[in-house]
Amino acid sequence: VLTGKELELPVRMPLFWAAIAATMIVTGFVAGSYPALFLSSLKPVSVLKTGLKFKWGSGLFRKSLVVFQFSLSAMLIVGMIVVYQQMDYIQSKNLGYDRENLIYIPIEGELVGKYNLFKEEARRLPGVVNISKMRNSPTVIEHHTGSISWAGKDPNQDISFADGVVGYDFVKTLNLQMAQGRDFSKELRSDSLEYLLNEAAVKKIGFSNPVGQSVEWGNRRGMVIGVIKDFHFSSMHKEVEPLIIRLDENWGWGTILVRAKAGNTSQVLSSLENLCKTINPKFPFSYQFSDQEFDKLYKSEQMVSRLSGYFAFLAIFISCLGLFGLATFTAAQRTKEIGVRKVLGASVSGITMMLSKDFLKLVVISLLVAFPAAWIVMNNWLEGYAYKIGLQWWMFALAGVVVIAIAWLTVGYQSIKSALANPVKSLRTE
Repeated sequence: VLTGKELELPVRMPLFWAAIAATMIVTGFVAGSYPALFLSSLKPVSVLKTGLKFKWGSGLFRKSLVVFQFSLSAMLIVGMIVVYQQMDYIQSKNLGYDRENLIYIPIEGELVGKYNLFKEEARRLPGVVNISKMRNSPTVIEHHTGSISWAGKDPNQDISFADGVVGYDFVKTLNLQMAQGRDFSKELRSDSLEYLLNEAAVKKIGFSNPVGQSVEWGNRRGMVIGVIKDFHFSSMHKEVEPLIIRLDENWGWGTILVRAKAGNTSQVLSSLENLCKTINPKFPFSYQFSDQEFDKLYKSEQMVSRLSGYFAFLAIFISCLGLFGLATFTAAQRTKEIGVRKVLGASVSGITMMLSKDFLKLVVISLLVAFPAAWIVMNNWLEGYAYKIGLQWWMFALAGVVVIAIAWLTVGYQSIKSALANPVKSLRTE
C-alpha cells in the first residue's frame, strides 16, 4: 500500500523459516546479553551491604542512547516537514499551462486517420472548450533533437532541443501564454513550415528579435512566428529546456488534448466515450487526466513523504519508551531523596522540575546534534530539484517544539507521579 509494490512471502520454503528463527535467536541473544553480563558482574556482598548502585559510565551510556534516539526523531521530523513543503510547492507552482480539466486521449486505431472527424464532432459536445493534438503530452516531452541550426551558430556548439509536433489550437487548449508573435493559424497555409519557440530556446539561440528569424530543423528551414512563455513539460528536477514546435495536423500518432469546461468533466468524458465508440469501435476508450499524469512524475517523492511521516512517528514512539524507562529508573533511584525533600517542604512543582530538567537537557543536546545533520541531508536532497523551496528557520523550530513537547509529556507524567508519592513510604526503611 505504501510503496505500490506487491510482496510475496516464501512461506513454503524451509530456508525462509530458518532465517526468521535465526534472526529471532540472534536478536534475543544480543538484546539480553548486556543486562545478563551486567548483572552477573555484580558482587553479592556489595549489593547486600550497600544496595544496587550504578557507576557513572553506565548512566552515560543510557543518556547517550536517549540523545541518539531523539536526534534521529528530530531529523525525521525536519525531513517530513521539508518534503511536505517541497511537494506542496510543486503542486501549487504555476507550470505555465493549465493542467486542470485537461484530458489526454491516445491516438490509436481509427483515430489515426479520422482525427479531423473526431475533432469536429467533439467540438460540438457540451462542455468541450478546445481540442488539439501533440506527438507526446505536455506533461513529458520525450523527443529531443540536436539538429537545430540558425544563422551565426557556432558549428562546434551542440545544443539539445526538446521538440514537439502539434495540431491547431495547441496554445489555446493548454492555455499557454505568448511572449511574442502568434500561434499557428488555419488561415495561413504557410504556417505548416514555420516554428514556435519557447523563451528558453530564444535565450539559448541568442535572438534579440526572434519573430521573423529563420531556423533550420534538420533539412527543414522555416521562420519563427511566435515565442511561447516557458512552461514545464518535464519534472521540476530539471530546468525548462529549449523547445521548438512545428505544426502537423496529420501526424499519425500521439495524444489528443481536450480542454473541458470546469464542472463539466464527467459529462465531457461520457460524451467522448460515446464518440470514440462510434469512430473507433475496435479500441476501448482510454484517457488520462493531466493533473494525474503530473502527479506520477513525483510518485517516489510522495512515497518518501508518507514513509517519513510513519518513520518519524515510530522513532518518536521508541524514543519516548526509552525516555520513559530512564525517567522511571531515575525516579526509583532517587525515591528517598524525593521523600526527604518533601518532608523539608519542597513543592510538587519544584520536585517535578528537578526531575524533568535533566532529561530536557538531553533532548536539547539531541536537537543541537540533529539540526546540523538534518540541514545537510535535506539541503542535499533539495539540490536534486531545479525548482525548490529554501530551508527556513521555522522548520527546525517547529521540529524542536514538537520534540520538546513530546519529551516533556513523557517525563512529566513520571515526574509528577513521583512528586505526589507519599514520603512516608519512601522513608519507612530508613
